[in-house]
Amino acid sequence: MAALSGMTGFARASATHEAWTIGWEIKSVNGKGLEVRFRTPPGYDALELAARDRTKAALHRGSLQASLTVARDAGVAGPSVDHDLIDALIEVAQPYVAAGRAQRPTFDGLLTVRGVLAGDDECSEESRDELEGAILKAFDEALAGLTAARHDEGTALSGMLLTVLDEIAALRTTAVQLAADRPEQMLERFRAKLAELLGRDLPEDRLAQEAAILAVKADIREELDRLEAHLVSARELIEGGSPVGRKLDFLSQEFNREVNTLCSKSGDSELTRIGLALKAAVDQFREQVQNVE
Repeated sequence: MAALSGMTGFARASATHEAWTIGWEIKSVNGKGLEVRFRTPPGYDALELAARDRTKAALHRGSLQASLTVARDAGVAGPSVDHDLIDALIEVAQPYVAAGRAQRPTFDGLLTVRGVLAGDDECSEESRDELEGAILKAFDEALAGLTAARHDEGTALSGMLLTVLDEIAALRTTAVQLAADRPEQMLERFRAKLAELLGRDLPEDRLAQEAAILAVKADIREELDRLEAHLVSARELIEGGSPVGRKLDFLSQEFNREVNTLCSKSGDSELTRIGLALKAAVDQFREQVQNVE
């Protein structure tokens, strides 16, 4: 039996890479589709696309929010100067200075060139790629933790849904037994009512004809048969595992339609009681289904 998944959960993952400390927090709640929102520090927006693809591969439904923190250790030395880049810039400038087309570069001017000065939150392109790889690896760990939490919720949901289906099945069995006795009961009640109103009995053939018409209108066997079919389908979906939340939600609407029709055809207090109990169980089923991925 495959496992159901829920849509709510929380996970956290942390990692270090050289002088960097990485932290991810992901939380998810119910959603009609898959919606993912990211909160990342400035300069790390480019990671969102890769993290989003990973999320889509792992999950199908839910509203997620993922937050990233990246910090450099306070004990690491501050800004550093790329002396090789400065030498290269001076060499490139020499012909222009000799031709009188540019002034001799100054050290403070060279420091303003992008890449010459690396601050606390900057690193080389190679180190940056390695850092981003470590960030995505930490995201995978957080996503795996969230998936596990959602599976735990799904296990609990599976047990609750199967319990409700057992309740619906038991109520349906009782309704089947009541329905089997209905034609004779309806005939006797109809006979007694007519005798009370008319002061005499109708001929048996006319009485049987009128009672048959009423019995056809009040027949609930089709509704009970469809309820049985829906019970089989629901159990198959649950045993098949997620993602089946949308299908189960649709099936709960079909359950509700059959139970409403059954209640409208009920002609005695006992069957009405069964119908109302069925309606309560179906409502409970549909409520829990909203949490299934």
